[in-house]
Amino acid sequence: MKQRIALLGSTGSIGVQTLDIIRENSDRFEVTVLTAHRNYEQLAQQAIAHNADSVVIADERYLEPLRDLLAAYPIKVFAGDDAISQVVQMENVDTVVNALVGYAGLHPTVNAIKSGKKVALANKETLVVGGQLVMPLAMQHNVPILPIDSEHSAIFQCLMGERAPIRRLILTCSGGSLRDLPRTALADVTPAQALKHPQWSMGAKITIDSSTLVNKGFEVIEAHWLFGIEAERISVLQHPQSIVHSMVEFEDGAIKAQLGTPDMHMPISLALMYPDRAYRPNEQFDFLKNPTLTFCEVDRIKYPALDLAYEALRRKGTAACTMNGANEVAVAAFLAERCGYLDIVRAIEYAMANAQYTANPTLDDYAACDAESRRLAQQFLKL
Repeated sequence: MKQRIALLGSTGSIGVQTLDIIRENSDRFEVTVLTAHRNYEQLAQQAIAHNADSVVIADERYLEPLRDLLAAYPIKVFAGDDAISQVVQMENVDTVVNALVGYAGLHPTVNAIKSGKKVALANKETLVVGGQLVMPLAMQHNVPILPIDSEHSAIFQCLMGERAPIRRLILTCSGGSLRDLPRTALADVTPAQALKHPQWSMGAKITIDSSTLVNKGFEVIEAHWLFGIEAERISVLQHPQSIVHSMVEFEDGAIKAQLGTPDMHMPISLALMYPDRAYRPNEQFDFLKNPTLTFCEVDRIKYPALDLAYEALRRKGTAACTMNGANEVAVAAFLAERCGYLDIVRAIEYAMANAQYTANPTLDDYAACDAESRRLAQQFLKL
């Protein structure tokens, strides 16, 4: 019997690559639900190509144009964030691939878990914002959460078959698009500059987050919730080649590393097919073309967001939710050229210093915190 997939965020980078894996393994998977934020034309094309049962467009302004494009097909069409949270609970869904961007991914993950669906998670904000609630909920419902992020997939692979205690998790980061730029030049960075990642092809927001290392800070938080390792035993190394995706050090000093090309197809396919692996004959790493692998310490003055994430992780509660909400507002403002590059982290610092804090939040508390953090970021940025 085929695994029935609900793919949230199907028109984004992860979504498109997920559909590649599904297409390559049509004997194992079928698409039942696809969702997108506002790219209704691509969503319609995907739904027709994959014979989807239902589609959801988050931005309700595009509901009627989407309906028009799908009028000749027996595809159910819905709109709005609430609809995304509802379709993951449908009986014809076995696995939810959450490739949404930002806080919007939290509620669909929670609903998928409550409905007993397997979750393949690319939406790191689910655990950054709500890991304190989500992980116990997943254990309660006996629902597996399999990581799609390359770093967490790497750690997951390094831990396969291991029983030995973990000494340390080592996340790697490329340094992002601005890694060769001196700190003194950051004030003048433009969106075009920050969007030119040297290795990875990603969406705009995550590319900016990679350049500030907000993304890596969020991955530290996510690693804590996925693997149960405290902040003091999670470290970050800068690795410009993006070949070693992450490492695990064990009690005897042995270190396992997962290596591969900077491509998301492998972690996506593993999350969908685990414990099996996909057959991808064209994917073969050539060590001779990559003879040098280098590592260095992260410049914590150039990248202050990393320490903000560690602070949020140590505080837990709503601290990381505040960081995330402020970051989402600031990154959108920067991409729209309504604030400077350095204002992104400054807005986060302002929100974290002024937001209310709840130690044991509910979903409603997270929603209130998210709204407050956005207001504070807008206030700081004078939006």
